[in-house]
This record gives sequence, structure tokens and C-alpha cells, in this order.
Amino acid sequence: MAWTRLYDEAEPQRVNRWLAQSGVCSRREAEALIADGLVTIDGQPVADPGRKIEPGQTLVLADKAQAQLGSALTVMVHKPVGVVSSQPEPGQTPAVRLLTAEALVGDSPLIPTLENRLAPVGRLDMESRGLLILSEDGVVAKAVIGPESELEKEYLVRVEGVVTDRKVKTLRWGMQLDRRQLKPARVKVEEPGLLRFVLKEGRNRQIRRMCEQIDLEVVDLFRIRVGPVLLGDLPEGSWRVLSAEERAALIAG
Repeated sequence: MAWTRLYDEAEPQRVNRWLAQSGVCSRREAEALIADGLVTIDGQPVADPGRKIEPGQTLVLADKAQAQLGSALTVMVHKPVGVVSSQPEPGQTPAVRLLTAEALVGDSPLIPTLENRLAPVGRLDMESRGLLILSEDGVVAKAVIGPESELEKEYLVRVEGVVTDRKVKTLRWGMQLDRRQLKPARVKVEEPGLLRFVLKEGRNRQIRRMCEQIDLEVVDLFRIRVGPVLLGDLPEGSWRVLSAEERAALIAG
């Protein structure tokens, strides 16, 4: 399905700049799509890379454009405890080592090697497990962990200690880390000792440090969702390639 969006800004804007700000692609990628005739405004092909889109006009990217943008590899892996997201110290196993042919679920255009610059898009510490996205796509990275990202990250967190209504309310709002106010969090008690967290930020070891402040110890942290992408039933230690639809949903926010 072609990517379609109504331009609702107050002032005209260059098409390549708007696509970059929207997280669809870089300016250079936008210019290449225009040169290939894959961008239309109100049904008319855009020929000039300097063309501006006016308020109320509708821009459409052809299906072929989406395929080109999705050529950079983005995968998801079910990271086990004991594996680091990246930059391992001696003796540690980085998540990219899990991307083998044997651990692949479904199809992949290739089996990543060191030549594929796959970087973690939102890290999980070594003691945590669950959904980890690795990508060589800068647009995906910006959409997930960029400073303006509002994508939710969802976790199931097993804790030890006394969980009270007051502690849960504190987790939801009113906490600081490193002297900076945290964004509001959605926190729900699923069962005794099991909390569900939904965050819109990813500070270093955030959930563990939040719990420490109210005398709760995290004994298991399991990420199950990043925005619209669900871990689902992907087996631990396995990986798969994100679909074009999942990439588009991540970028759309």
C-alpha cells in the first residue's frame, strides 16, 4: 500500500525536508526518489527536488519507493539474559552473534556479517531479556530512539519487595533520575510481584533504577513490545527480519 500523507503545516516546505522531518527517509534519499519519479503531489509526479508542498496537498510515495527505503536491514531478536546489546567486554557475547542461519525464523535476504552495520535501536542490559531491534537503517533508529520519539516500550517486570498502591503511583509519575524528571509511565500490577511498564523513554537501566528508589528489586525484566512491533512467540535466541509494514508502522509512530 502506497505511503500517503496530507500536508497540514501552516507554511509551504520543500518536499525532501518534510520527508526527512517526518522520519520517512533522509533528504538525499528523498531526492533520489523524486529523480526516479516515485513521488507525487495531488496525483502529479514531482520532478524538481526543490519543489515545495503546499498546505492541504497530499503526497504519495509509490510502492517501489517503500521497497527501496526498506532495503536497509532491520531485524528483531529475542535476546536472552547474559547477552549484551553491543560493545562487549572480553568474554561477553554481543546480540549480533545470535544472527545465524540456524537461529533465523522465516526468510532473510542475507545472513548479517560484520559488513552489515547493525546497531541496537534501544538497548537491553545484559541481565534483561526480550525484544531487541538491530538496524542499519538510520530512519528507523531516529523513529525509535531519536530525541523526538514518542514510541512506547512495554515490559513485564518481576520484582521482589512489597508492592503498594503508593509505590505504583510513584512509579507512574513523580520520579527523577540523574536530577531529571522522568516522563509519565503506565504501570500496572498484573499479579503479585509482576508489574507491567509502558515507557516513552529509555534512560540507562531506567526501570531497575526506578524500582530501587522505592525498595523494589528487579529479578526479571522482559521487553515484549517496541511501538507497534511485538515480540510475540519468537523463541529465545532466535531472530527475524522486520517486514516493510512493520518498518512503516515504526516510522509512522
